[in-house]
Amino acid sequence: MVADRFSHVRGWVFDLDNTLYPPSARLFDQIERRMTDWVMTELRVVQAEADRLRRHYWRTYGTTLAGLMAEHGVDPVPYLSHVHDISLDHLEQDMILAARIRALPGRKIVYTNGCAPYAERVLAARGLSSVFDAVYGVEHAGYRPKPERGAFEAVFAADRLAPDTAAMFEDDSRNLVEPHAMGMQTVHVAPEAMPARHIHHHTPDLSDFLAGLLP
Repeated sequence: MVADRFSHVRGWVFDLDNTLYPPSARLFDQIERRMTDWVMTELRVVQAEADRLRRHYWRTYGTTLAGLMAEHGVDPVPYLSHVHDISLDHLEQDMILAARIRALPGRKIVYTNGCAPYAERVLAARGLSSVFDAVYGVEHAGYRPKPERGAFEAVFAADRLAPDTAAMFEDDSRNLVEPHAMGMQTVHVAPEAMPARHIHHHTPDLSDFLAGLLP
């Protein structure tokens, strides 16, 4: 029955962090520490204040970077380079997930609020580089973050993706509001379900969910 809801889908959009690898990898713990370090250095604040600002900007603007750009006019390029300079040594390749994504009918892309070079590194570490047709980072949306409607529109226009024949897989439920409004099938990939009108499906395991969509 779930597979029937995806019979029309020919565009598959995947978030990166905590979606194409399990949250247990805890990559974002490393990223958050580097965000805090960057805020401490650049804004000359103590760690507690840097942590507060990081969380405040994420809640208010969608990403810490968006808040830093809006309120402090920071250059996004060195920031993104700094915060994504993390170790991926403990990521494992997942050939089963790779095969299931590859088997989906149509075009497959990654769209992350991180930068594309970081996404490429993660995909390589997971053995997923060859299964996607394109990788888009926040830079491809003019540094506007998900969940902004304009960010999705910019990336989808660049990819010539038709939302009404597409699906979005995402761990942050906020980032499914606009895809739902645009006519996409929405899948919340997270350990716990969060029932909401803009979430069509939930799964704690992306690979298992995709298996249920394949013949």
